Amino acid sequence: MKTVTIVGGSLAGWRSAQELREQGFDGRLVLVGNERHGPYDRPQLSKEFLTGQWDVDELALSSQTEDKELDVDWRLGKHAVRLDTRNGSVVLEDGESIRTDGVVIATGASRMTIPGAAEIPGSHLLYQLEDALGVRDEVGSGSRVVVVGGGLVGGEVAAACQALKARTTLVDTRHMPLVPTFGIEIAPLCFDLHEDHGVRTRCGTPARRVLGDERVTGVELADGRVLAADTVVVAVGVTPTTGWLRGSGVKLRDGVLTDAGMVTRLPNVVAVGDVARYHCVYRGQRVRFDNWTNAMNQPPTAVRNLLAGHTVEHYTNVPQLWSQQYGSTMQFAGFVRPKDKVAIVEGSPSAHRFVATYHRQNRLIGVFAMNMPKRFAAYRKRLPAALRAQTLPNVPAQTRGRSGAVARGPRR
Repeated sequence: MKTVTIVGGSLAGWRSAQELREQGFDGRLVLVGNERHGPYDRPQLSKEFLTGQWDVDELALSSQTEDKELDVDWRLGKHAVRLDTRNGSVVLEDGESIRTDGVVIATGASRMTIPGAAEIPGSHLLYQLEDALGVRDEVGSGSRVVVVGGGLVGGEVAAACQALKARTTLVDTRHMPLVPTFGIEIAPLCFDLHEDHGVRTRCGTPARRVLGDERVTGVELADGRVLAADTVVVAVGVTPTTGWLRGSGVKLRDGVLTDAGMVTRLPNVVAVGDVARYHCVYRGQRVRFDNWTNAMNQPPTAVRNLLAGHTVEHYTNVPQLWSQQYGSTMQFAGFVRPKDKVAIVEGSPSAHRFVATYHRQNRLIGVFAMNMPKRFAAYRKRLPAALRAQTLPNVPAQTRGRSGAVARGPRR
């Protein structure tokens, strides 16, 4: 290969650039990112950065020295609009066509919304740096903030606003928002932290729209109630950014479909991070997770397979996530269904310091910890072996040199 183009300028794209160089690729490396900023630590936008503990410079994932060593041809502040597999190129919105031999799709996901969000001044979709800067500039002591979305990001935003002494209300469609993430037994223990710290919660009724004209005035719920607000933050989930890939030959279904090695049906195209729906060796089916650890850990496998021209390695990391709210750290690894059996194996939930394990058919399938990071790490290490021991469908055979890669096929 003479040229590899990475589309996506966040963590997954940056890690892919690192891995390409570390694994010996010395050709032209192009990175396309739709933000004008270089790669930065996105999870902190709803944590320390929102409260002012971190500044913009502290979010950067790399230094100028590291960037120089990577020798990347940057295309920042530009959108890819088409993957032209016939001509072997990535086409940008300004008409530039980047000829390439391999492609890493790392376009992540886009924030979902409700009517009025991000259109009315004072309402924000917290996903990019500018969003967080806008919220940080507006929220202060006594300001009325409505956070729409009670998942981990919405919860972190609510916790940050409360730390800034705002009057915060958290809204979610679900009666118990964190059930899909942590299951029926653990979710209430986490979500109750909001009311314990003075946040008003309004769960079980969807937010219909953001209200306001020249400035946001509130949020209207589906039952007609109106929650007054000076600032509204909407964090109701994400959808994978795949529109630019339509017609490319890359298979799409709630993300980019890949095998267990992060390789698409085109052997010169791989996908990593939030956009990738990959074949999970533990589940025997394709899965997609929006979390930092996949964006961090998938690129080594994807790059090795890209450079090999076919799948020679499977991605075997167990999904993991964490959240920091009100001084508490919550960590989870594994797979969860709402009704999995849960056992508290260490500590006490009432003390907000415990470890819990998840079991399905008497088999370990997940672990959760609150404020016990060392013990979480010990239990997490047991997961791969426990999951491998379970009876799961076979992983599809490794991909071997299929035709139809990016145009001319691999050049080495």
